[in-house]
Amino acid sequence: MRVIVWLRIIRIKFLLASIIAITNGILYSYLTYNIFNIIDALLTYVGVIFLHASVDIFNDYWDYKRGIDTITKRTNFSGGTGVLPEKKLDPNIVYKAGFLCMVIGLAIGGYFIFQSGLLIAIILAVATLSIYFYSTTIVNIGLGETLVAVKGTMIVIGTSFVQSGIVDLPIVYLGIIIGILSSIVLYIASFPDFDADKEKGRKTLVILIGKNKSAQIFPLLIILIYSLISIGIIIQYLPIYSILTFSSLIFAIRSSKKLKNYDNIEDLVKAISYTITFSRIVGICLIVSYLIAIINK
Repeated sequence: MRVIVWLRIIRIKFLLASIIAITNGILYSYLTYNIFNIIDALLTYVGVIFLHASVDIFNDYWDYKRGIDTITKRTNFSGGTGVLPEKKLDPNIVYKAGFLCMVIGLAIGGYFIFQSGLLIAIILAVATLSIYFYSTTIVNIGLGETLVAVKGTMIVIGTSFVQSGIVDLPIVYLGIIIGILSSIVLYIASFPDFDADKEKGRKTLVILIGKNKSAQIFPLLIILIYSLISIGIIIQYLPIYSILTFSSLIFAIRSSKKLKNYDNIEDLVKAISYTITFSRIVGICLIVSYLIAIINK
């Protein structure tokens, strides 16, 4: 039972975003440079997952401390995990767990700094500041979604660099796509928390822009992702098989339609669910496209 509670607070289902980012970086490196180090790959998965978990744990801790999670309406995709408001765990233990996860992730990152040098040090420095100050400072100045996009981009670039020691334009391009895929999930998931976040001083993009305009911008973000993928295929930054990502289109359309009714909580939850599905399908299809390209190399 205790294990289930901890799995809740680390939001295990959202760790898939980091796994997708890492896997894309590894496969790109193997396809492009024919390099694959299994030890470094495994360490990357472990390190990034611990860092990702620390962000989620700290986020739950600080949202509880600020009183956000006690006034927001929780859904399957927003409003926190409910672990602390339900007093399933001691807040001090949760804070220490978040710090421990961060230290483990940073320790593995330290190994990669020794092995790969300055770029990893820069990525790790950004990660450290982002993790610790995300819930206390970054989300208060409207940079939460931007940070998540940058984080996703850096995971892809860093993973590939650890494998190959090279950073080129195609991996940066791929990283940007993965980063936006992660950011768009956070963007739409902030709709249900609008009132609670605003009352407690948070400034998500939805709060800064307003619900109506944010709902109008959402389909443009979807179009941006598909446009980047299409252009990437044309200029050969992505494998031709990346056309598989368009199998997610039905979920993109459904999420955009449901978001128009953002004041209806049932439609809003469906919109978030469809968006997560869209994001995961695109990320997994990119993985599949690299696998096919590697097989046919």
